[in-house]
Amino acid sequence: MGLADGRTWWQRLRPHVMVFDAPLALILAALLSVGLVTLYSAGIAIPGKVADQLRNIAAAVLVMWVVANMPPQTLMRLAVPAYVVGVALLVAVALFGIIKGGSRRWLYVGTQIQPSELMKIAMPLMLAWYFQREQGHIGWRSFLIAALLLAIPAGLIARQPDLGTAMLVIMAGASVIFLGGLSWKALGALVAAAAAALPVLWTFMHDYQRDRVLTLIDPYHDPLGKGFHIIQSMIAIGSGGVTGKGWTHGTQAHLEFIPERTTDFIFAVFSEEFGLVGNLVLMVLYLLLIWRGLSITLNAPTLFSRLLAGAISMIYFTYAFVNMGMVSGIIPVVGVPLPFMSYGGTALMTLGLGGGILMSIQRHTRQVRDGVRA
Repeated sequence: MGLADGRTWWQRLRPHVMVFDAPLALILAALLSVGLVTLYSAGIAIPGKVADQLRNIAAAVLVMWVVANMPPQTLMRLAVPAYVVGVALLVAVALFGIIKGGSRRWLYVGTQIQPSELMKIAMPLMLAWYFQREQGHIGWRSFLIAALLLAIPAGLIARQPDLGTAMLVIMAGASVIFLGGLSWKALGALVAAAAAALPVLWTFMHDYQRDRVLTLIDPYHDPLGKGFHIIQSMIAIGSGGVTGKGWTHGTQAHLEFIPERTTDFIFAVFSEEFGLVGNLVLMVLYLLLIWRGLSITLNAPTLFSRLLAGAISMIYFTYAFVNMGMVSGIIPVVGVPLPFMSYGGTALMTLGLGGGILMSIQRHTRQVRDGVRA
């Protein structure tokens, strides 16, 4: 049935329905499917995990669709409010947040929320907006102000303490600053300064954070205590061999030797059951995800879009690298989920929001390109 302008309902709705970037959507669908299969095995003794994750995925896809329909100009207008609200919520957490496991990370506003998750997206949004505004006269002053904007929320998050999330926020913000034009020499000097400051940082670390570093260096120093979980995780990864033990046949997982096997350590479950071959397939999927994000970055028509897409791509890389690294015993355990595979609603919502931003930028890029061709 046609409308007054002669178009059918589908012709009017199609631009809003078909907003998903096909390559990116296929990669995300593959990762989510692998995640559900692994989660079923990891949580086979925990009823309701897969059903809960399906609801989380539905919510994340809805968020992705809504954001993909937003033009980048709208995202720019939301940058400053999102940053200000995020910092205000972090201050509220510091003043009267909920304490769990010795960390003050949550607020109760009718339901429990973790404001630090918001900053994973709000931080690169804010810095991309700032560099867009400074375009044409970006200099040392611009980089110093950007570093201050980054340091405020990162410091508040690290104080909770939540070094894992603080690191993700820093990496997201630092990628925007680097893509904004920071030279390799300046970056090298910052890295050297950070390395020189490590002894000082050590004195400010909590005991459990020091224990994680020492456990990384020698997990067998306390094999039945602090090193137990990482040792069991490495055993699970190694015992998978080339082809794995088979789906739902992982012994380390089902005998409950692997900690947090549905969330932070789901990669150990996957490795044990699908082996080296499965790990290679999974790494290819993550490389494709990052490649698609960088492709969108390179083709983006504005500085804001390029910086934001590049930061989202770096977030995906950091999530995957840090999670696989900590589960494999390469870096300290910091509590970072495996993107689109670990169970959980908040992190999945943040990752879905990032996917929606990439699709929004790609959609705008196509519109600009088609307009030029026309």
